[in-house]
Amino acid sequence: MGSINPQGDTQRGADIVGGGMGEGPGPDIMAAATLDGNKVMSSDGEHVGKISDIMLDVRNGRIAYAVLSEGGFLGMGSTLHAIPWSALTLDTEEKCFVVDIAAQRLKEDPGFDKDHWPMMADAKWGESTYRYYNQQPYWSATREAVESDPAFRPSEH
Repeated sequence: MGSINPQGDTQRGADIVGGGMGEGPGPDIMAAATLDGNKVMSSDGEHVGKISDIMLDVRNGRIAYAVLSEGGFLGMGSTLHAIPWSALTLDTEEKCFVVDIAAQRLKEDPGFDKDHWPMMADAKWGESTYRYYNQQPYWSATREAVESDPAFRPSEH
């Protein structure tokens, strides 16, 4: 369901549903800080937590993950989950994100705690996380698009 941008990249980010095009930022271009604290609903309608962080892939200029804080008082003792950005839909009417996974499946994801983050740059960890949320990793989609381009000529070294 992704759209093609001028660079020919077909990998999508988060979808947006609902009305509301105003002046200034939002909903297509927003400051990451304004999304912190947004509630997250599961695909089956359960409130599963809030966005606590937005993680950037600095080298590729992409949003890699939204970090969902599952519970706890003021974020203390809560379980965190790295959710692929493409698994989220921003609902502008309800002012929340919807994650494309049932609540029970999200709860079965062991996640991590705020003092023990996973090595997010590790490709194996990233691929298994994206697979858990039924998403294709954005880095492999970009690589496949480049490698299938007839103008792409790998070096012979």
